[in-house]
Amino acid sequence: MGQNKKIIIKKVDSVQNPFIHRLHYLFIYYLFVCVTLTSNYSRFFMFPTGLSSPNPPPPPTQEARPAATDVKTDSGNITSTKKRKINGSEREDTSDTISSSPPKTLNSSSSSSSSSSPTPLHIQKKLRFEDSVDFIGLDVKMAEEAAAAAASCSNNKSKAMFLPGGVGHHANGLTKTAGSTTFSNSKPGAAKKLVIKNFREKPKLPENYTQETWQKLKEAVEAIQNSTSIKYNLEELYQAVENLCFHKISAKLYKQLRAVCEDHIKAQIDQFREYPFTVSVLFLKKIDKCWQDHCRQMIMIRSIFLFLDRTYVLQNSMLPSIWDMGLELFRFYIISDLKVQSKTIDGILLLIERERNGEAIDRSLLRSLLSMLSDLQIYQESFEQRFLEETNRLYAAEGQRLMQEREVPEYLHHVNKRLEEEADRVITYLDQSTQKPLILAVEKQLLGEHLTATLQKGLTNLLDENRIQDLSLLYQLFSRVRGGVSVLLQHWIEYIKAFGSTIVINPEKDKTMVQELLDFKDKVDLIIDVCFMKNEKFVNAMKEAFETFINKRPNKPAELIAKHVDSKLRAGNKEATDEELEKMLDKIMIIFRFIYGKDVFEAFYKKDLAKRLLVGKSASVDAEKSMLSKLKHECGAAFTSKLEGMFKDMELSKDIMVQFKQYMQCQNIPGNIELTVNILTMGYWPTYVPMEVHLPPEMVRLQEIFKTFYLGKHSGRKLQWQSTLGHCVLKAEFKEGKKELQVSLFQTLVLLMFNEGEEFTLEEIKVATGIEDSELRRTLQSLACGKARVLTKIPKSKDVEDGDKFSCNDDFKHKLFRIKINQIQMKETVEEQASTTERVFQDRQYQIDAAIVRIMKMRKTLTHNLLMSEVYSQLKFPVKPADLKKRIESLIDRDYMERDKENSNQYNYVA
Repeated sequence: MGQNKKIIIKKVDSVQNPFIHRLHYLFIYYLFVCVTLTSNYSRFFMFPTGLSSPNPPPPPTQEARPAATDVKTDSGNITSTKKRKINGSEREDTSDTISSSPPKTLNSSSSSSSSSSPTPLHIQKKLRFEDSVDFIGLDVKMAEEAAAAAASCSNNKSKAMFLPGGVGHHANGLTKTAGSTTFSNSKPGAAKKLVIKNFREKPKLPENYTQETWQKLKEAVEAIQNSTSIKYNLEELYQAVENLCFHKISAKLYKQLRAVCEDHIKAQIDQFREYPFTVSVLFLKKIDKCWQDHCRQMIMIRSIFLFLDRTYVLQNSMLPSIWDMGLELFRFYIISDLKVQSKTIDGILLLIERERNGEAIDRSLLRSLLSMLSDLQIYQESFEQRFLEETNRLYAAEGQRLMQEREVPEYLHHVNKRLEEEADRVITYLDQSTQKPLILAVEKQLLGEHLTATLQKGLTNLLDENRIQDLSLLYQLFSRVRGGVSVLLQHWIEYIKAFGSTIVINPEKDKTMVQELLDFKDKVDLIIDVCFMKNEKFVNAMKEAFETFINKRPNKPAELIAKHVDSKLRAGNKEATDEELEKMLDKIMIIFRFIYGKDVFEAFYKKDLAKRLLVGKSASVDAEKSMLSKLKHECGAAFTSKLEGMFKDMELSKDIMVQFKQYMQCQNIPGNIELTVNILTMGYWPTYVPMEVHLPPEMVRLQEIFKTFYLGKHSGRKLQWQSTLGHCVLKAEFKEGKKELQVSLFQTLVLLMFNEGEEFTLEEIKVATGIEDSELRRTLQSLACGKARVLTKIPKSKDVEDGDKFSCNDDFKHKLFRIKINQIQMKETVEEQASTTERVFQDRQYQIDAAIVRIMKMRKTLTHNLLMSEVYSQLKFPVKPADLKKRIESLIDRDYMERDKENSNQYNYVA
């Protein structure tokens, strides 16, 4: 600070008001802050006695004016009026304050203002109190006398501060005396010192003040408890509590208040003890009304004794607050009474039981009573335990009864309804802490105790009938119970295995096996996606179950899947569009993944694919290649290498036939027969038994021409004609007109005979054509007994017998010009199936031998059991232990391995 001043402030001892010393402290602190803010220039302080907001200091005046002070004293009030000029305008402030203006500052050489020497401006500040304060009882002496203030006119930097002397007046019946305050000038840079002295005597309360005040407060409390009007102003009562607290009577006041509340609550207990128990609802309403009244009363009482609650009680951690004190008294004297508590809890449980039985009850009453128990901190010990016991008892009996009476879907909906009801009770009137144990109790009694019984009773029916909604509800409910999903998963696996086994094992369902498997797969996929929320455990369990039951019948599912694919890819199939066919192939591939005998599938698929390609029965080359790519992706390139070779042969054959036609044109070879030849690599295609037949001379000549052409281009190769796979287009003339017949090579040979004669017997045709007997009979049956009967058989019958005679049907009619006469497809005999299976087994033997040699070459020495386990891990198809043992013996005989001389159960690799 630029200038220090010494201010001495003393407190007078004539104050009798019990609050005045607090105001003195406040004023002294505020004055201390004001003094420390002084600078080299004098400050002007204004101390208001009324409420006002702080005002910013006005700007300094342009013209220095002499200070003027007008002090009036009237009935203890200090008034002051001042006028000052700010920025050329007049402003008048009138307030209950003492005002003063800064002293006039002049140049020492002249009484008037000089332009050469600027006039210093003084900043004025106002400091105001926010609360109404009486500045009484101050005796301030300055270090210097007021005479020095007169010399301020001759000193440019002198400063003066004025404080009014107090005038005594009466407030609240207590006399206030005023002291005098004097400020004097001091030199710039002088230090200031503030001295604060205590009261000479501690203020005392008037006689009987405490007793009279407590009597007023007690009357107010009793009026609140009795719901009557209060005689006194609430503000006056609050002020009375504050007065008592300031004079260290808080402890006594708290005890007296507790005693009054305790007496009132004690008087309430008798009405509940004598209340008849039969009318439980009325009893509960009476308890609720008593509780509501108590809460309302304690709120009012606390508002009056708020100062006590926030000072004395707050500073004593051992004492409960006024509200907690009321709860403690209510709990101890009313609710903790055994009869009252028993009647209350029993009544609440009775109402809840009625609601569970479907009756309408007063839920707001329950909410209020349970909230009371929670507020009194006896909810868990007095109510919740008994409530959960009753809940377990009720739902245990209900679960046992309904499991016997109702079907599973109906029972599941009832359980879901009960869970929703209990959740609603928690929201409406129960405490949140009850939610978890309550829901667990319901789930345990209605679900947990009946998991296995529920699934055994109704899961199969739900799955058979594909009841999606009920299955979804079943999964949701079982997910809520510990171990519920595991039990459901186990029954799910058992159902899939049982249902799938009925499809696979029954030979009567071979015709529809694959389609039923596809439908069953779609069904379980839908259930997993919609009902079981795409749970990975159910997906994996489904795959394992499919893999188990589909391989219970070795090789047959693989064979039937291959035939099913053939039926879908054949040219006559018009059931589906290209997109639908693609989706169907994807589904078939899913079933294909589950089978172990994939080599069996390959054998039958290759045989059917050869027929489709050679006879031209393939529905779509794109569909064929799409299926091939799926197999390659699933099983690898080695699996489809031969199948891909078949497609390459067909493409190369087309190129060769283009070259052959050019060759025929260059050689000018006459002929009316157009020959098309497919060159097949023997290793790619199925093995066909060659059949020698008697071909017409024209055909034989064309065969020789093609053979000369092909061997001339590819030396070192051998051609073998497969007559069983040939087909022709014949032009025929009937009475109706000309027709074209699309027939097989065997049918062609039979029909060409009728150009030489009118009628032939079975034996004559057999000798002329050289066709094998069974094949000839099927050929004649297709021409004379099928839909397009171009031959007439005598006698008429469906089968061809020895001695039957055949003649040309000149009266043959058909709406189409080109007629395709299908060969009667002989059903695949047991021998043919056995031969195909035998070929597969031979291929498997080579794979087994290769696996054993690989393992022994790497391990050098291995026991029998370890060798068997490693072979099983490498093979992709099932093998019987006896077959594996045969292959081991075969390798020993061929010197690939040997038995150990000391241990016959151990094998050694022979390099």
